[in-house]
Amino acid sequence: MSKPAPPPAPRPQLVPPASTRKQPHPPPVHPFDLAHGTETGGLIPAAMLATGHPSDKHVTAYYGVAPSILRSLIDLWLDRTAPPFAIDRYTFLDIGAGKGRAMLVAAESPFHEIVGIELNPDLARIADRNLRIASSRTLPSPSLLSPMRLLVGDALTLDLPETPVLAFLFHPFEAPLLRRLLRRIETGFAARPRHLDLLYVNAEHAPVLDRHPAFRELWKGPVPMSTEDHVADLQEISGQMEYGSTGDEYCAIYRYVGRSTGAS
Repeated sequence: MSKPAPPPAPRPQLVPPASTRKQPHPPPVHPFDLAHGTETGGLIPAAMLATGHPSDKHVTAYYGVAPSILRSLIDLWLDRTAPPFAIDRYTFLDIGAGKGRAMLVAAESPFHEIVGIELNPDLARIADRNLRIASSRTLPSPSLLSPMRLLVGDALTLDLPETPVLAFLFHPFEAPLLRRLLRRIETGFAARPRHLDLLYVNAEHAPVLDRHPAFRELWKGPVPMSTEDHVADLQEISGQMEYGSTGDEYCAIYRYVGRSTGAS
């Protein structure tokens, strides 16, 4: 019996020099971060933001608000809604502060104070670093005009500021938590009446507020982002299929008008 033929020798693998290998593209850096030396970009799915908190099942993905949209929305609030107090009397309250981008954008305006609250400790650490970086730099115009502080915890247990409040939501959670937040505001204001307006970007659950008798709609509609922000938006979401960018965000502005007789 003849012996089986030996297996063929493996063919040598040609490995291109390191200088010619295709390298993975680094993630895009948002122009806001290039200007400020911060890191507020990226899309982080909700599943990657779990903290073990009961609210985890209702949180949404992390994504930084387009700076041009928040700037425009603050201008709309000032120009269209007749706030009863000067802007320097208001605390800007960022609910779901993420990496702190909205806080930094709001600090370009002369609020009494910027307060952010973030449930996820990893995001909060990044936000804290961003706030310290921005506060320590000599920034290009516009400069930071408001003091800032970040809280780590659950917005649904937060004691609301004593000043008039301009609350900000960039769709941080789904309707069940939004309803709880509105009840929290009612409860807090029952003991000590105060003034609160609410800016809502990507207002997916605006009907919850529309049906709530303690809140009155002041303005609603699409807010376009700048060309620079739109290009950055398209670059940041290009690697996934779930989210798209139309170059604007559906936004709404509400005012707390008094304790209701029942929650929505």
